Amino acid sequence: MATNENLPPNVIKQLAKELKNLDETPPEGIKVGVNDDDFSTIFADIEGPAGTPYENGVFRMKLVLSHDFPHSPPKGYFLTKIFHPNIATNGEICVNTLKKDWNPSLGLRHVLIVVRCLLIEPFPESALNEQAGKMLLENYEEYARHARLYTGIHAKPKPKFKSGAISESTTALNVDQTNTSVLNADQKSTTPGAALPLPCPSPLAPSATSTRGNGKEQQAAIAPATDTGVSGSTVAAAAAAAAAAPTTQKKEGGLAKAHADKKKMDARKKSLKRL
Repeated sequence: MATNENLPPNVIKQLAKELKNLDETPPEGIKVGVNDDDFSTIFADIEGPAGTPYENGVFRMKLVLSHDFPHSPPKGYFLTKIFHPNIATNGEICVNTLKKDWNPSLGLRHVLIVVRCLLIEPFPESALNEQAGKMLLENYEEYARHARLYTGIHAKPKPKFKSGAISESTTALNVDQTNTSVLNADQKSTTPGAALPLPCPSPLAPSATSTRGNGKEQQAAIAPATDTGVSGSTVAAAAAAAAAAPTTQKKEGGLAKAHADKKKMDARKKSLKRL
């Protein structure tokens, strides 16, 4: 269950909706993941664009949101080592969207797309990595060779983010109240034992049921029922009937024998009177 104490509740709600949208319809070449305990840190895997030195690489990055987000821009960092003019050796990203061009109306989708575009068109004039910026301006082939080398060594495909994880997290925050309300209403309107499974009885506490045979009440212990799809009352009744059948048959046999013996005694008495 996410706590997200670093962000105000209204920001969390809006952010959760945007994250869910990114999870369901991700931008081209970008897959987003989150920390369930803190939505202020957003992770993303960015595929290297085709036709660039970063092609066939997967670069993991993160956006760190401040407490006053979205009034102030997030800070971006590449967690995967990359040779790029606008990305420092410690992974910090330099792009105007995250600095002077920031606008509170800009969403995470826009930021992620801009970062991926930075891999297509670097800006060596505002370089954080001076070596990469100088090399790009003076010798593109040498720059591209270095970038491809870094990509081949460090930007190997990462373990993928768990599918549906963001949807689970946003659901935990009650972002989609409608689905939750409908589910609760369905549960209340469902009759017991009709659609919802009943809890299994404890194997240490067998139940007992009463059966009647020839006017006398007998107790039949019933073993715990297994989950066979048949209701507990049906299983109990069947077991009780099976347990009572031998006793009933035995009593009926005894009564028949006693009746026959009585007839024999009456016949003998009549014979003696005649004598």
